[in-house]
Amino acid sequence: MPITRKTAPLTPEAYFEWEKANDTKHEYLNGEVFAMVGVKDSHATVAGNLFALLHSHLKGSPCRLYMSDMKAHVAKANAFFYPDVMVTCDPRDKGSDYFKQHPLLVVEVLSESTAAFDRGTKFSIYRQLESLQEYVLIDPDNLTVDCFRRDQNGHWVLYPYSSGETIELTSVNFKIHLDALYEGAVKENSESRI
Repeated sequence: MPITRKTAPLTPEAYFEWEKANDTKHEYLNGEVFAMVGVKDSHATVAGNLFALLHSHLKGSPCRLYMSDMKAHVAKANAFFYPDVMVTCDPRDKGSDYFKQHPLLVVEVLSESTAAFDRGTKFSIYRQLESLQEYVLIDPDNLTVDCFRRDQNGHWVLYPYSSGETIELTSVNFKIHLDALYEGAVKENSESRI
């Protein structure tokens, strides 16, 4: 979870008004707000690469793609999050300008300060979205991707990917080689991070 928090409990409506007056983005969880901290170059690069490739893939489809500035609303948990990448194909989401409630794909790029929250609490909250088919965690430091996919019985199954593999996102009928995802996020002469 992001580091800084505002302590006074807020209603969702008060949160929206309060956030409009602030320069930083804040995630909201049951009355508490958490400031979003800046990201490393590798984080922004990987998220940007995925967004660009998905944008090209989804062009002309009824699906909408968002990157880090659009909120995902999980009503059952009274939560609003800013996923790094999110796709919704549900026409009900066209009616909301500031958040989407029916994504089928949510992607989070991990950082040291948020990895445990993204893997634990945030994933358990996202699972409450009936529309969600895949939850993807990208680790820019270890060059791995964990794709959690809901099966036909409603169980979440882990599909891990690592160097040299092709990632499959069945929710949007999309495949990407791990090298394309990490392009520009790894130094040319070594495997060390930027």
